[in-house]
Formats: sequence, C-alpha cells, structure tokens
Amino acid sequence: MSNAELEGWTRVRGRLRTEVGDDVYSSWFARMDLEAIEDGAVRLSVPTRFLKSWIQSHYAERVLACWQAEDTKISRIELIVRSAVLKSTVPPKKPDITVAGNEAGSRFPSGNGHGRPISLGDSGGHEALGGSPLDARLTFESFVVGRSNTLAHAAAKQVAAARRSDPVMFNPLYIHAGVGLGKTHLLQAITWSGNAAGERKVLYLTAEKFMYGFVSALRTQTALAFKEALRGIGVLVIDDLQFLQGKSTQAEFCHTLNALIDAGRQVVIASDRPPSELETFEDRVRSRLGGGLVVEMGSLGEELRFEILKARVQAARSHHPSFDVPLPVLTYIAKTVTHNGRDLEGALNRLLAHSKLTGQPVTLEMAEREVRDLIRPQEPKRVKIEDIQRVVARQYNVSRSDLLSSRRTANVVRPRQVAMYLAKTLTLRSLPEIGRRFGGRDHTTVLHAVRKIEGLVGNDMALAEEIEILKRQLQE
Repeated sequence: MSNAELEGWTRVRGRLRTEVGDDVYSSWFARMDLEAIEDGAVRLSVPTRFLKSWIQSHYAERVLACWQAEDTKISRIELIVRSAVLKSTVPPKKPDITVAGNEAGSRFPSGNGHGRPISLGDSGGHEALGGSPLDARLTFESFVVGRSNTLAHAAAKQVAAARRSDPVMFNPLYIHAGVGLGKTHLLQAITWSGNAAGERKVLYLTAEKFMYGFVSALRTQTALAFKEALRGIGVLVIDDLQFLQGKSTQAEFCHTLNALIDAGRQVVIASDRPPSELETFEDRVRSRLGGGLVVEMGSLGEELRFEILKARVQAARSHHPSFDVPLPVLTYIAKTVTHNGRDLEGALNRLLAHSKLTGQPVTLEMAEREVRDLIRPQEPKRVKIEDIQRVVARQYNVSRSDLLSSRRTANVVRPRQVAMYLAKTLTLRSLPEIGRRFGGRDHTTVLHAVRKIEGLVGNDMALAEEIEILKRQLQE
C-alpha cells in the first residue's frame, strides 16, 4: 500500500474513534487492519469471525461513511477474517517487543510452548478449545513493571511458575484495568510461560471465543464434550470477561468456574471493571469472582510511560537498526500521550513509518505533528459507588454499614440520601443498580432520595456547599 493510503487509513480511524468514542473503538475496531484498496472497495481484516459479524451488523455503514468522507470514490467495504499464520515452529525464548512492520509482531495460535496446539483429548473438534490467538511479543520478559502494575505482575508470575503439585494460593486471580494498561499482556504471558514449563495445560480464551465455543457446542450437540474438555484444563485464562453475554453462556461459565476452583485448578480472569460492577452477571458469579485475589492495574504514570517507550524503541531497532528516537522526543511523548499503552505504541509506529518512508530523522517537530491527535484532554476520575459511600460516611461520621443498613434514624437517613444522590449524578449506574449497592433497596427508594436532595439543595445553601465539597473530594 502507498504512503497516501496508509495516511488516509490513519485519518479514517481518527474519525471513527471520534464518532463512536474511545471505549467502543478499543473494543471493536482496535484490531481492524487495512489490507487493500481496489476499484472503489476497501478491504479490512479482523482477527475473529465474531468481530466480523458484529461490525457488519452494527457498524458497517458508519465505517463506510468514514471512508467516503476521506475518499468519495470508495463505494463499499469488504470485511475478512485474517488467519493467524504461524511464522516459526518454535517461539523465541525472549521475544522482542516490536512495533508494526515486522514478522515478530505476528499473531501465534495458542500452543504448548513448542508451536503445536494444545491437545485436549476428545473435544468434539471445537475450534474454541484450541484457544484464542497469542501474540509472541506478550511475554513476561517484555512487560515493563511500574508502581501501577507491580502487584498484578507478581501475582501473574506466581501463577505461571506454580507446579502441578503446588497448592493454589488465590483462585481466581482477577485482574481489572482500563483499556490498554496491560491486562492482555499479563494473561498471554501467563499462557506462554505456563505452557513452556509443561507442568500444566494453560488455555487462553477471550470471552467472545468462549461464547462462540459454547454456542457451537450446543448447535452440534457436543456440549458435554466441550464442558468436559474445559474442565480438564490445568489453568484456564479468560480475557475481556465483560463481553460475556447471554444467560445460558454466563451460567455455563459459572459452572466451569466452580468446577475448576473446586478441583484445585487455577483460573485467571481479566476485565475492564471489578467483579462488583459486572452488572449483567448474577450475584453468585460476582461473589465467586471476588472471592479470590482481585487486583487493579492503575493508569500508567509518566515515568512508566517513558520506560515503555524506551523498551519499544530498543525492540524496534533489532529490525530497523537506523531507527533512532532522541530522548527529548521520548520525553515529549511520555508527557503528552497519557491515555494508555496502545496510544504509546501507536505514536512510535507513526514515527517509524514516517522515518522509513521519507528517510528523514525523527525530530521533536515531527513528533509534535505526527502524534497531535493522540494527545487527549485528561479524563475526569471515574468515581465508584464504594468511594462515594466511604467519603460520605466519613463526612457525616457514620459507618458504611450504616448507609447499607435498614436504620431509619435521622443521622443515617440524610447521609444515605446524599450518597444515593451523588451516585446518580457522578456515575453512570442505573437506579436499580444503585439500589442494589445500597443494601438491596428498590429503585423507587433511590429516585425518592435523589429528588429529595435535589429539592433541598435549591433552598439549603449549607447542604449545597457540603455536596460541592464531597464532589471535589471524590473527583480529586
């Protein structure tokens, strides 16, 4: 593809991200690649049939519109599923972290550490039981550790290094974080390392792959073989659990989770939110998920972003020896590209592409021009209901258990109403969800509390000031 086509694709992705928002873009479009532009048709590829089906059903017209805004000659979009091609029969012992444009960044199918698919016995031929594709770059050696991810990294290493006879220390290991902060990297590192050791079978599945496998098993009447094969796994690794949809699929996941944990098998899960905020899951599932070790990976600090960039540049040099990024440029990117690790890699990809295609050295002026659309305003802190309850309880000198209790004394009722009001105004949670988090109350109770505080704030300046103070404390 020409440089102009690649630049056009970059602009189309920018339009798409702006239209659908960062979360939707990261969930459905981050892994979409441009394959070719021919005769007014744009051919795009995605890694799974599930993604292809979802995008065709929900976003095909929007993607086409974004392309037509870039080039009026484009008349149609073709979506294909790219195959995970095995580039080597033996994955490198210490794979480099690479940027786009080299073979080491290719997707590898899930395996046993020797390039062969894991054998799970009589699985009924289910594709899902081969695992989701693994990226050879995502290993413990390439993971950059900082203050925000130290505990998650240590827990993942412990799981990967455990032997079959070792007692399970925490089960499940549940890692949650925002988009692009390293959850998938750790889960795939566990899979690579665990299978290379050969002690236990480690199966890595995305939630969509689990759904696909279960639905396929039901359709082919081989559900029993599918379930038995899953429950024979030594370590089951599930990524992006928040995308697991459907009551029957969630029920089967719960049964599998219980069976594995009760049998002393390790389960590792990643999601973009803690178990308590998986609103579509039943209480018993949330409770079981929260019963292990729940670890949050925080946002990447500037120092960690700088170290990640240095590692990425060093890895890129193994394939592009002339690629050099001056320290002032790395410092600038680390300071200004703050959203997540994928944006950092995207910034370096742009510098590499520009340098290779134009032959010009990387300069600060070039970097400012190339990454300007990745510099986003700081998002406000995501407020959690637990934080609201804690801050309100401290402000009014009551306990959090008082707020959740059925007590109706005046010194508890008002703080409880204030907390419900703040939960409605500072979070995206629904009234029923807020009620459930306040001791299982009905949504009408929450609505009454919200309206009560709204009415008082207009006439009671002292209360209005108290609420503003609470808001500032929660958003700092």
